[in-house]
Amino acid sequence: MNTNKKHKLIIISGPTAVGKTRFAIDLAKALHTEIISADSRQFYKEMSIGTAKPNKEELAEVKHHLIGNLSIHDYYNVSMYESDVLQILNDLFKIHASVIMTGGSGLYIDAVCNGIDDYPGADEALRNDLNRLWKERGLRFLLSELQEKDPEFYHQVDKANPKRVIRALEIIRATGKKYSEQRKNPRKERPFEIYKYCLNRDRNELFERISLRVDQMLEDGLLKEVKSLLPYRNLNALNTVGYKEYFKYLDGEISLEQATADLKTNTRRYAKRQLTWIKRDDSYEWIEYNDLENLIQRFS
Repeated sequence: MNTNKKHKLIIISGPTAVGKTRFAIDLAKALHTEIISADSRQFYKEMSIGTAKPNKEELAEVKHHLIGNLSIHDYYNVSMYESDVLQILNDLFKIHASVIMTGGSGLYIDAVCNGIDDYPGADEALRNDLNRLWKERGLRFLLSELQEKDPEFYHQVDKANPKRVIRALEIIRATGKKYSEQRKNPRKERPFEIYKYCLNRDRNELFERISLRVDQMLEDGLLKEVKSLLPYRNLNALNTVGYKEYFKYLDGEISLEQATADLKTNTRRYAKRQLTWIKRDDSYEWIEYNDLENLIQRFS
């Protein structure tokens, strides 16, 4: 890794639909640099409309990394992401003074900024057993085990996120140690400067943008994309907002109108969770779209 501390990683995070893509592209063009995605849903090439990937025109404006680089059938985790990004940065800092990372996946951003602990890799047997228990006995059953074995992480975890609960229990069962204790390793030193910004908007404006985005996704063919992925609905990558709502519609459980309403509601909730994650980190500077010129001047 290049150890020139003059190199800068500029992070543009924020809630979904806030306008990160356009902001990051405009900033990257002004700074003559490239963009690394920090959106864990945009890694998958089969998922485009429902994940609001940059379109072809936007991708042509600035070179992007880690968008559509995986298949939904590939195994990938945050530790692998950390390694991939550090290698990309090593290459990019040979030709650029600054690089931009943008996305709303807080765990992935934290891994690049602070490092991630060397947790065990995927244990398929353990994971399959935990997934079976989730399906047969429900998330509440798994949460009770987590509360018993690691009360500290139980109080921190998103209790509506089975993937996060299952991963914590997998690590606890594999190591015999509390997940919370394994997350407290010292922050890793990075050989570049990090600047973190949260792009935000008025709450009502953000929710209106979410509603308009969902309507646009449907016009762009979201339902067709969901239908093409129906055979793979049980994959982890597809257990996400934008797909699971329309799986219910295709199963005949709810109407198309209800699925669309649910998607808008779930996206608003997702945006709130993203903001909650960012607010816990006081190293972020909160900005609005009209702060773009200030950032350009700051890093030019």
